[in-house]
Amino acid sequence: MALQETSTGQEARLMRFPHIQGSHIVFGYAGDIYIVNANGGMARRLTTHIGYELFPRISPDGQTIAFTAQYDGNSEVYTMPIAGGAPKRLTYTATLGRDDVGDRMGPNNIVIGWTPDGKNIIYRTRSYTFNDFTGQLMTISVDGGMPEHIPLENSGFCSFNSDGTRLAYNYIFREFRTWKRYEGGMADDIRVYDTKSGQSHRITDNRHQDIIPMWIGDDIYYISDRDDYMNLYRYNTNNKETTQLTHFKEYDIKFPAAGSDALVYENGGFIYKYTPATGKNEKLTIFIGNDQVYAHPEWKELSRNLSQHSLSPGGERVLATARGDIFSLPGSEGVTYNLTNSSDANDFNAQWAPDGSGFVYISDKDGEFNLYYADANGLNQKQLTNIKGYIFDFVWSPDSRKILWSAKDNTLNLLDVPSGNNRVIEKSGVSTFSNFNWAPDSRYITYTRPLPEMNVIMVYDTRSNDSWQVTSNWYNSGSANFSDDGKYLLFSSDRTFNPVYGRTEWNHVYTTMGKIYVLPLAEDAPSIFEPKNDEVKSDKGKQEEKKDGKDKADKGKAGKSKGDKSEDNQKEVASQTYNFEQTEIRMAELPVAAGYYGDLHMINGNIYYRSGGNHAMFDPKEKKTTNLEARLVFAPGYKKALAFGNDGMQVVDIPKGAVKVNKAIDTRGARKLVNYKEEWMQVYRESWRRMRDFFYAPNMHGVDWDVIKERYEVLVPHVNHRSDLTYVIGEMIGELNVGHAYSQNGEHPQAEKVYMGLLGAEFSKDSKSGYFRVDRILEGANWSKELCSPLTLPGVDVKEGDYILSINGQSLKEVANIYELLVGKAGVLTELEVSNASLSVPRTVLVTPLSDESALYYYDWVAKNTRKVSEATNGEVGYIHIPDMGVPGLNEFVKHYYPQLGKKALIIDDRGNGGGNVSPMIIERLMRTITYFTMHTNQAQGSPNPVGTFDGPKVVLVNEYSASDGDLFPYRFQQHKLGTVIGRRTWGGVVGYSGAMPFVDGGSIVTPSYAPFAADGSGWIIEGEGVYPDIDIENDPHQVFLGNDAQLDKAIEVIKEQMKGYPYKSREIPPFPNKAPKL
Repeated sequence: MALQETSTGQEARLMRFPHIQGSHIVFGYAGDIYIVNANGGMARRLTTHIGYELFPRISPDGQTIAFTAQYDGNSEVYTMPIAGGAPKRLTYTATLGRDDVGDRMGPNNIVIGWTPDGKNIIYRTRSYTFNDFTGQLMTISVDGGMPEHIPLENSGFCSFNSDGTRLAYNYIFREFRTWKRYEGGMADDIRVYDTKSGQSHRITDNRHQDIIPMWIGDDIYYISDRDDYMNLYRYNTNNKETTQLTHFKEYDIKFPAAGSDALVYENGGFIYKYTPATGKNEKLTIFIGNDQVYAHPEWKELSRNLSQHSLSPGGERVLATARGDIFSLPGSEGVTYNLTNSSDANDFNAQWAPDGSGFVYISDKDGEFNLYYADANGLNQKQLTNIKGYIFDFVWSPDSRKILWSAKDNTLNLLDVPSGNNRVIEKSGVSTFSNFNWAPDSRYITYTRPLPEMNVIMVYDTRSNDSWQVTSNWYNSGSANFSDDGKYLLFSSDRTFNPVYGRTEWNHVYTTMGKIYVLPLAEDAPSIFEPKNDEVKSDKGKQEEKKDGKDKADKGKAGKSKGDKSEDNQKEVASQTYNFEQTEIRMAELPVAAGYYGDLHMINGNIYYRSGGNHAMFDPKEKKTTNLEARLVFAPGYKKALAFGNDGMQVVDIPKGAVKVNKAIDTRGARKLVNYKEEWMQVYRESWRRMRDFFYAPNMHGVDWDVIKERYEVLVPHVNHRSDLTYVIGEMIGELNVGHAYSQNGEHPQAEKVYMGLLGAEFSKDSKSGYFRVDRILEGANWSKELCSPLTLPGVDVKEGDYILSINGQSLKEVANIYELLVGKAGVLTELEVSNASLSVPRTVLVTPLSDESALYYYDWVAKNTRKVSEATNGEVGYIHIPDMGVPGLNEFVKHYYPQLGKKALIIDDRGNGGGNVSPMIIERLMRTITYFTMHTNQAQGSPNPVGTFDGPKVVLVNEYSASDGDLFPYRFQQHKLGTVIGRRTWGGVVGYSGAMPFVDGGSIVTPSYAPFAADGSGWIIEGEGVYPDIDIENDPHQVFLGNDAQLDKAIEVIKEQMKGYPYKSREIPPFPNKAPKL
């Protein structure tokens, strides 16, 4: 088939994952596969499925395209004829949670290429691993069937030489990570594997990234960032010389791929072709003329996406945010309006003015986030602030004249709305201001002052600029608010000390410490729990009071017009005279259980608060708490509230009892026509600003951030699929050369997943019988639901070497892959016909296939390592693997540390640790030293004290995948001289982050916002470099595949030697004292 060159249509940009063979180039564009003449021209689309098709690779004979696609839910390997046609599925693998082109781990089952004979397709899968960092190279016949391993553990991109006897490969796969000019432990080299000898050797060896080898003739081509940008290099296997072939200085080369006599790659969204025979490197002009349906404007129903609600003072309208717009919904009935209605701005957090005249919201419609005012209909808009930064929150003053607001620059600001004047109330050297409120007199404010140790509550006079600290530095306090009459100050504070003791050791932790406190600030305000004394009262004068009251009421009615809102929505509140003396002894504690409290309000003497989901009300007079069974948003002036329940939201009077939402507001009118092109540009620009505003280093690592914005912004108009925007943003933020800078995908077209049923085993097709042999059963712990290995359950009892004959009555004789019959069977009771090797005694068993085998692969690996260490040391050395530094990793440490306290030494395996934040807890336990021993009656040996102290040498294992807090763990281990670190240099990513704020479409970026530096003042630590082991030893990928672990072997060797000279403390109980009286 030959494609004609044309010069019509629009030149395409953001073409990805290209491959060339003969006269054809195939590539991915906007989630589909295209084909074009090898010299460029008009491309033709080959796939149209909603899933993302990628990594097309043409067979050596030029007749077939292999690619990764999601036609049936999972990312799997498919083929189709070069001319196009129906795709043929070849692989049937586990359904992974992380399987997306927009994920930094990359999609699963990536097609790498073909074997030289064209009979098999090479792909990389994460189906057999418990660690998302790693994956295995597999081959699958072009006719389908069971895949086979390439005998290398944890590999990435690769390429065979012409006769298939040698394989150039990367050991590490990190091509979807957004970290440019990376030099940490994962920076990989090119290796060559000899399929006959099983030996590998490096052809590159430097601190930079040398990746994606491509073998053409006697040369291996690859890309490297050794000159700071990914460029093309050639290594000659005969003379061992390396030559740089391209010299790009703006965009990296991305995902090159080679055919028989040429290679192609992406640079700056264009496809380039390099021809080795001539040395010609050329940009190809390619045109695409399709309708690009995934970039076409689309109506979105947003009723389930409404957030940040604000109720008007009288309860007539509700403001809410959805998809970057401000919506006005009727309080009971009426029309829903989109008040901002744009796709090129992020408008959010609209708040009604207390007088009901209009509202203020945050928007970046003019290029930066600022405060804007609009009238109640969204008209007559006015910009109120003019900053470059991020505004977190704001609060109206009750008189609707001033606004208190906080920004990312750690300032708390006071804006005078009529004049536009703004002043900084306070700038923190610790963090941002997250909680602040007004007194009803619009004069005083209260806010939480961030301090390095304990946050405190402040009160500030906006007239005199005086301020008072009203809570002690001894207790962490927050969530302060004034009562509706201004006489009281409410706040939460951690003053309840009630430790929870652990079962593993005599230790404690303080969890729920907070309670609600009420401070009578006004001089005439009594304590809410002031004792009462009943007295007899006379009726004299009541009639006169009643008459006077009626006269005053009539006079008030006569002077009030129908449309006057001033009395309904705004009361003139006189300033209170506040007493700031001895505040700590005047405050009262509410009799509520210790917990986490916020959103505090005191209305008509009753205290409203939220702890968890719903609000509750405490009545000080009755000393009674009522669960209101709804979450509340109070209107300014406290006349109405918006109640949220399971059936929606409803405007209610201020409740004193349980709220039932039975007349929910109709939210179906919250719809929007999303212009994706405009929205994607807004998301891109907001990403750039967020990184500017939140990045930990104000110098942006020396990068000209304005130049970077312009460099990648030119690509955004060419985005026609949300995942490609994620890619562009990732390339932009990658320029900062920092770990934890992630671009996370937003709403995008997705195929519905169909979960594969898994049996906790590995199988092969028996060529003689046609049935499937059980080659390996993963070890599990059947008492645990998470670790159940289905084939080992009582009554099933399948053994390695047995055969599976049928599934749900369908014979497997003519089935090429056993998993074809397990598609959609995860969690579904399934019948298996099984037999031993003789096939003479078949029997039927029932199993429930798993949806995820990763926990079993992990358990099996740890169990084998534990046995290996125990057998090699006569049971004297313990083994602990810590998979991450989150809850799962802490659980693994606790499960394996305490039962092995009696061992003589410990091997602590940090390899593959994905990070978290618990390394200080683990290190503290490893740092303990024995102060003394204790014994109890009839005890044979003493017990160490402190409890949980290990006595013996310790070593730590690390590798390239020890990351984040998994980096910090061996660093701490070395700094405290706790033992020997063995393995390979770690990942080197320790500039951390504290979560991610979503974009309008649900995507986000992670902004590295804090970083560690050395305690001795020597500078920043670990980032971009990693932790160097004391003993550097590498695991050979082929040997690991065979089950040999040189790093663990070295750890055993070292720890056995260290045990010989270790000064163990004697646990022998000394002679008991003789305290008899002297004779």
